[in-house]
Amino acid sequence: MPNSSDGSSSNIATPAAQIGRGRLLQILGVWFGVSAAIGNAIAAGIVRTPGDIAQVLPNAWLFMGVWVVGGLYALFGASSLAELGAAIPRSGGQYNFSRRAIGEYAGFIVGWSDWLSTCGTAAAVGIVIAEYSGDLFPVFAGHVKLIAVSIIVGIGILQWRGIRWGSGAQILTAVIKTVAFVILLIACFALGGHARAAAAVATAPLPAVPAGWGLVVAVILGLQSVVFTIDGWDGVIYFGGEVRNPGRDVPRAIFGSVFTIMGIYLLLNAAVVYVLPMNEIAGNNFALGTVATRIFGTYGDFIIRSIMVVSMLSCLNANQLFCTRTLYAMSCDRLFFQRAARVNAGGTPALALLLSTIVGVFFVLGSFERVIAMLSFFFVANYTLSYASLFVLRAKEPRMERPYRAWGYPWTTGIALLLSVIFLTGSIVTDQKNAPWALAMLVLSYPVFLVMKRMTPPLQRSDSPRASES
Repeated sequence: MPNSSDGSSSNIATPAAQIGRGRLLQILGVWFGVSAAIGNAIAAGIVRTPGDIAQVLPNAWLFMGVWVVGGLYALFGASSLAELGAAIPRSGGQYNFSRRAIGEYAGFIVGWSDWLSTCGTAAAVGIVIAEYSGDLFPVFAGHVKLIAVSIIVGIGILQWRGIRWGSGAQILTAVIKTVAFVILLIACFALGGHARAAAAVATAPLPAVPAGWGLVVAVILGLQSVVFTIDGWDGVIYFGGEVRNPGRDVPRAIFGSVFTIMGIYLLLNAAVVYVLPMNEIAGNNFALGTVATRIFGTYGDFIIRSIMVVSMLSCLNANQLFCTRTLYAMSCDRLFFQRAARVNAGGTPALALLLSTIVGVFFVLGSFERVIAMLSFFFVANYTLSYASLFVLRAKEPRMERPYRAWGYPWTTGIALLLSVIFLTGSIVTDQKNAPWALAMLVLSYPVFLVMKRMTPPLQRSDSPRASES
């Protein structure tokens, strides 16, 4: 049957007044969707990932090859998520797809893991911003947790004022970081040849390129690093209920995000290979900083750290927006407390934002490394469930209104699903320390799911937002 206007199941409908005084504002467009993806995807990963990949694949062609394959994986996945996001235009991310296609428990797993991992990511980004700030300005050194908490709380206050403030900050920081990276790229290709020729050959020997099964393992490890680094290209699906024309703008934003993000990443890694020899890239945890130092001399470190601070502020703002919408959607569907579905006059789910901010602060103050490592297991599983959801919905609801249909279906979706399963299997095989804990969390999530269902009374609601007047 056709989908309802909000893409939710037909038994979940009506007065938004029962949720709270406000509703989500339908005011976002393509540029916000692209900026949210750029903000989330292009962050600290580009600093460390090139060194990690070059360590296992110390060959320029293999090094660039895994980035190309990762980009194709994102492109195939983009086609599938574009169909789902256009057909089910609800704020909340991949949670909505799994819940509608597979059931509430699948949605619960995706929603909770997505919310917690996004809160944890915000905390991790806040800590890196604080560390870089200490490197840039000595007065901030030694106050990492205080600065990180202050930044997270400050972003929370900004977003509490309304989606216009949050979206405006997102677009501004995304534009600044994109322009900064473009300038860096121009400098690398204009001056990089001279810098490479003048560089002394590093004393560390170049690791040998693996062969046979070792090469297969190395490629899988490299692809895992790429996929984790580029994750976030689907940022617009967290705001499906707030996009003015989701049937048109969600697919445009997703494809625009993939092409923009992969274009920047491919060019940045090409610049790294152009300026530095492979033996200086391999194992280098700050390869982009080394490139900037070669190009700009003593100012290089300051320049790249300044760019990264802006990049990560954009990432933190995006993550706070994401986790707030996920918790809001779960609350609307009785998978969290009803009060978290209330929206203030500015279009912000206020309690969901408060809880997300508090959890982010707890991650900063505690030891969150293991939690993030465990939730990375669910990160891959969420994509797996989303791609599977497309197959299920095509069979289960063939008459659903689909403003955009995935090109190449079922092949592109099948390839994305197969690669996701391979990544998921690789995570289980290669991470014996954290994978068992992730599996245990999966088992324990079911009684938590039942408790939340029993504690939360039935709720009639509508996720159809209203357009707000300027």
